[in-house]
Amino acid sequence: MASDGNALERLGEYILENRGGIITDLVFAVVWVTLVTVIFRFVDGPDWAYYLLMLAGVVAYYGFFVSLEVALASAEER
Repeated sequence: MASDGNALERLGEYILENRGGIITDLVFAVVWVTLVTVIFRFVDGPDWAYYLLMLAGVVAYYGFFVSLEVALASAEER
């Protein structure tokens, strides 16, 4: 069993190594939730549609970043 200090050190190292990705994920999530919430404040749609759009954020996240990676790989090939 690992001691707390060792686990905290590993967590700190993980955060330092991946802080760019963590921040990007956080920003995407905050922007997505904010956009969906603002839209539904004006539209006053049903709850199921609100939650469906929140779930669509997962698909949008992976779709956006996969297409970004493909575009960057395509640009490097040129």
